[in-house]
Parts: sequence; C-alpha cells; structure tokens
Amino acid sequence: MPATLRPPVPLALAKAVESVPAEAALPGGSVYEPKWDGYRACALIGPDGASLWSRQGKELSKYFPELLEALEGQVPPDCVLDGEAVVWSGDRLDFDALQRRLVASRAGLPALVREQPASFVAFDLLAVAGHDIRDTPLQRRRELLEQLAADWVPPLNLSPITRERAQALRWFEELHHAGLEGLVVKGAGQSYQGGVRQWIKVKRRQSLDVVCGAVIGPMERPRYVVVGLPVEGRLRIVGRSSPLAAKAARELAAYLRPPHGPHPWPEVITETMLNRFSKDKGPVTLTLVEPLVVEISADVAWTGNAFRHAVRYVRSRPELAAESVEPPDRRGPGFQPQPETQPGRD
Repeated sequence: MPATLRPPVPLALAKAVESVPAEAALPGGSVYEPKWDGYRACALIGPDGASLWSRQGKELSKYFPELLEALEGQVPPDCVLDGEAVVWSGDRLDFDALQRRLVASRAGLPALVREQPASFVAFDLLAVAGHDIRDTPLQRRRELLEQLAADWVPPLNLSPITRERAQALRWFEELHHAGLEGLVVKGAGQSYQGGVRQWIKVKRRQSLDVVCGAVIGPMERPRYVVVGLPVEGRLRIVGRSSPLAAKAARELAAYLRPPHGPHPWPEVITETMLNRFSKDKGPVTLTLVEPLVVEISADVAWTGNAFRHAVRYVRSRPELAAESVEPPDRRGPGFQPQPETQPGRD
C-alpha cells in the first residue's frame, strides 16, 4: 500500500447546491451519480486483509465482517476504494439498520449481519496495484474502477453514473422512493482532492407541516425553531431549524405565545435530542411556546423518528390546528420538493 494512503485517508467532500448543474458545469464535463444514504467508507485492501474507515477517520472494520470478507475475496491487494456502506430493507435503504451495527454488542452483531447484511457501493478508486492514482482525472479512475468491478458480486456493487443531465433528473425524481438522498456531481477531469469540497451535492427536499413547540432564544426574537411531530400519541421533538433570518424571526415572533397549560417538553434538553450526531453533550435551554403549526423544508434523510439534518423554516401556519398535523409516511412516495430544488432549474 502506498505510504501516502495509509489510514485514515482524507476523503473528497461535496458542497450543497440548490439545483442540478449543467453538463458542462464542472471540469471535463459533469458526471452524475446517486447520493447513497449510508456510511461513507474508505476500503483499504492490503496483503494482510481489508479494513474500512469512516470519513472522520474511525475504523469501521469490526462492524462489517461480511464486507471485509467480500473485499478480501473479490478485490486484489493494494487497492483503495472510496464508497458507501449501506443496508437494504427490501427495496429501500435502511439507515437505522446501519446505525444499529455501531451500537451492537459483540454477541449481538452476528444476528444483525445475518438478518440485515450490509452492502458496499464503490464510486471511486484511489489506488490500484499499489499505485496512488488520486492525481489521475476522474474519467480514467472510473475506467479502472469499472475494470476492477467487472466480476464483482454482492455485497460489492459499483455505483452507476451518467454524463446525461436528463438521466440524472430522472434519477432525482425516481430514486428517492428507494431512500436515496439526491445526486452527487463530479468533474470528469478532476483529480481526487481529499478534504476539499470539490464535488457538488443536490439533496431532495420535502415541504411539510410540523409543530413548533419551542424556540431557542427569546420569544420576541427567536434564533431557532424546535419542531415536533406526533409519535405514538405524543408530541415529540424531531429536530430544529437552521438559524432564522431577521425577517423570518419577526414573522414567526408575531404568532408565538406562552403555553396555555402544561407543556409536553421540558425547558432544558440535551444537544443530542436535537442532533443525535452532535459531539456537544451540553444542555440546551428552550423557550416553550403554545404549539404552532409551521411549514418547513427538509431533506429526506431521517434517523429513527427525527430529521437527521437541520430543517429550513418557511412560514407560520396559524390557520391550522396543531392536532391536525400528521407524521410523514417516510416509506411512501413522499412530498413534493420545494420549488427552489426542482431539478429542472439551473
């Protein structure tokens, strides 16, 4: 293995945009591929075996023994792959099942592997036959990856790509039913730059009504909205908004009132109740309010019964009763995307 690719390997990143870029937008032309809802994983295959590493540099090998076995059996030594570890439940990606791998006991892991096996979806090749090829343009790296993957069988998979924007738009519209988050777009002429946001990602978003049960900051100038949905008969916290712009804060503040009676939420919660991936475990003070329906824009990624990422506040819906809000059917066809994320707009 090249010394330059000893783990943990810095992985290329993507910056978010609102619409699918044109075919000529990136160096060498745009290459479109699905955005998988899983764990980003760098696979290193050496003469002594394979290992998997997360984007943050954490070794994931022990959680995915079936992937190590497949990598060692189907990929020649001294190769490095960039890809995604995913778990399918039927015909849909299951991020919650993937997360259970990381909290399973040593005794409980074999059952998870047997009942919900993982897959590895490769989308880039960083080294082959002991040669670091990150300076090679994506188009050539992809050709080598396709040759390498020609004889693969599950759980190893090659991520599909297209150079046609029209096909990418069809993927954007259709693949979210299988739990894919959107698209990633790369330049065919780009080298691989670890730690740099050189790629582009376009996430599918939904418009839906939720309940604002609290804000962070004073009621007359809220900084964030804390949103809830009915889960098992109770109004539960499911996320918070991105920071409110001054105009949005004023608009929302006009409708905020102190609770009329007992409130289902405490006044102080932990940061992980708002973002389970946060490294900050400290307390967060809420300003509780009378439940108010608000419209938000959110990407389609969920974890458990909560939004995985911050939502965007759109507007207040005071004409609607909080009791009328229903949780979205995340396994159904979903909601219509926001106008600004319609893929037909450049």
